[in-house]
Amino acid sequence: MTVILEVNTAVWLDELSRRHGRPVTLGDVPGEVWDRLARPGLDSVWLMGVWERSPAGREIALRDPGLMASFHEALPDVIDADIAGSPYCVRDYVVDAALGGPEGLAAARAQLAARGIRLILDHVPNHVAPDHPWLTSDPDRLLRGTADDLARAPADHIEAGGGIYARGRDPHFPPWPDVVQLNAFSDALREATVATLVSIGDQADGVRCDMAMLMMNDIFGKTWGERAGTTPAEDFWPYVIPRVRARHPDLLLVAEAYWDLEHALQQQGFDHCYDKRLYDRLLHGDAGSVRAHLDADPSYQRGLVRFLENHDEPRAAATLPGDRGRAAAVTVATLPGATLWHEGQFEGRRVRPPVFLRRRPQEPVDEPLRDFYDRLLPAAASVRRGDWRPLTPAGPPDNDTHRHLLAWTWTHADARHLVVVNDSDGPAQARLPLPWDDLRGRPCRATDLLTGAVYDRDGDELSDCGLFAALDAWGCHVLRW
Repeated sequence: MTVILEVNTAVWLDELSRRHGRPVTLGDVPGEVWDRLARPGLDSVWLMGVWERSPAGREIALRDPGLMASFHEALPDVIDADIAGSPYCVRDYVVDAALGGPEGLAAARAQLAARGIRLILDHVPNHVAPDHPWLTSDPDRLLRGTADDLARAPADHIEAGGGIYARGRDPHFPPWPDVVQLNAFSDALREATVATLVSIGDQADGVRCDMAMLMMNDIFGKTWGERAGTTPAEDFWPYVIPRVRARHPDLLLVAEAYWDLEHALQQQGFDHCYDKRLYDRLLHGDAGSVRAHLDADPSYQRGLVRFLENHDEPRAAATLPGDRGRAAAVTVATLPGATLWHEGQFEGRRVRPPVFLRRRPQEPVDEPLRDFYDRLLPAAASVRRGDWRPLTPAGPPDNDTHRHLLAWTWTHADARHLVVVNDSDGPAQARLPLPWDDLRGRPCRATDLLTGAVYDRDGDELSDCGLFAALDAWGCHVLRW
């Protein structure tokens, strides 16, 4: 199953350059650094932000009081040289020369491939930078405006490339100040998107598509109304994805997706979509809400991306500290589907730098947390094989703490595993009905892959009553039977 590590490329290379006392680009990262990055339990690295960033977008950011305040909050000693511009304000889909250019990326891909790791890169389908070549060469790919539009709503429009265009937006928020909106209904844009993704597929093994749901016909039409023109008969991604797969049939396609549109995007061709609902329930819900989410069809579950943080969300060490964060990590790591980890998460970083920055503050390493992740990732890789089955914890009427437990099994021809997580701040006990019908008359031994603890149990009792589990607050077991 897919396990991705997201790396903020500019920040990572900046820190390597400072550590080694020389400029380090993608083409000359030391081999031992790749060895550390390609840790056991990972199979993919997402190098976030490798494309040419926009000088025009950077200038807009430097003039934006809200953005500048966020930079100072994350990095109090920030200077202009630390502000690289947004990696989602793409000037062109060419690897930024400051990061090593196309040759550096090819070398990085080869280093990852030698370690059995796939390379994933970004694509931003909804918008481009105000100095992107398309504004002058192919303006019909963008959402154009008029002088009256600019005068009436200057925050919604931008004058660039000799024309007036709508600024890119998510319909639930004000427009982004530094980007120009593409027109998902434009035939020319759809053809160009295919070409762009094919080009990315020439350089990588997977693509993470930013805000993919914004390009769906229904969403785009509701966002832009008549300005978008006539709605095409075919939706955006069903047009684009088959044409890309004709050139790159094995290209992994991951959608950043929200608003309960994950299943629709899976049906439209994406391999995996963000599971924001699980993230929200782990932060703000209870075990019952998580369990209800996991009742969905297994094929849908396998197409989700489980995560506790990424470059858009706060650091997990800040929102889910201590044992609560460990319990949540065991949860996302051992469920079906893809898992997304974020560079710095394993070390307990608490500051999420805005993506505009190439430098982040120094923070101490949480050594116990890093040791925990060093055990969890390979354990999860060994667990997630075969048939996954959620369990329903049971308990006596006078003890309802069983409702705080999450539990599931993985059954393979040569392995059986049980995961139990106490998703609460108090002790919990339950009986767990195991799905294995050959336990009777046999001694059974369970080994916890996180702690090494060994538990011997009677097969008859397991068959008749289920496994009795008692866990302290935020406790968890990853048991190999």
